[in-house]
Amino acid sequence: MKKVIITVAQTGAFHGKELNPNIPTQPDEIAASAYDCYNAGASIVHVHTRDKDDRSSCDTDTFAEINSKIRSKCNIILQNSTAPPTKPGSVADEGLAALFLSPDVRPEMCSLDCSLITTSWGDLTWIYMWTRDWIMKTARRMKELNIKPELEIFNVETLEDVFDVYQPAGILDDPISLSFVMGMNKISQGAISYSEQNLDFMISKLPKDQNVNFSTISIGAKTHLTGVVQTLLKGGNVRVGFEDNVYYTKGELAKSNAQMVERVVRIIHEIGMEVATPDEARAILKLKKM
Repeated sequence: MKKVIITVAQTGAFHGKELNPNIPTQPDEIAASAYDCYNAGASIVHVHTRDKDDRSSCDTDTFAEINSKIRSKCNIILQNSTAPPTKPGSVADEGLAALFLSPDVRPEMCSLDCSLITTSWGDLTWIYMWTRDWIMKTARRMKELNIKPELEIFNVETLEDVFDVYQPAGILDDPISLSFVMGMNKISQGAISYSEQNLDFMISKLPKDQNVNFSTISIGAKTHLTGVVQTLLKGGNVRVGFEDNVYYTKGELAKSNAQMVERVVRIIHEIGMEVATPDEARAILKLKKM
């Protein structure tokens, strides 16, 4: 039976406790939530950092504290974000704090956004300069550090870059792991909405001659669970968590990240699949020992 990798994204760079007071934002909260998600069945935890006032940050010391606390509790795979903080004047390189961690707290994976997009949040607008040169430089650095990138794909042009430019350059180890980011279109120019038609098209663009591990980051309550389940049925892995959606069902805030992990575990079992343990996920993704 297929082993499904569950990623939980507990805390993002945009919304916070003002939308759901149950979002973990500080290191102790994030570590405790990660442990609950591990016990519920999550294979990977995707980690963002916040400052002491819960504002978006990307801080090496905070990553180190969070990673250390999670590792002291459980064996879940750490995937640190490389998205820059949502603050005035932030630039792409500010997101790379996790690449400067010491080996004892270094993550096994990091996200790597691969799309040149413009995002507006409140009164702020950024052009994320994730250019081809920047992406290739960052991917090479991850490879040197034995960190596997989780490629975040916002549109079909980016997907073609992965297999036509980056993979031939030898900077991505097999098997490639990527996430289709859908539903950011209302705030991000260059992003696409979630629909089954869009998902099918993106899947159709994956190469047929290699195994690609894919999931969908379907943003927002309206399409989140639909995107998770449809991706699962189409051969993908799954991602849940407060970064992507703060509601459990319409009008009902989720109580915890673990609650969403528990639901998707039930769905996976009901359709005759199995949940990958962290070590099984490491084998599937061919993660290198740190």
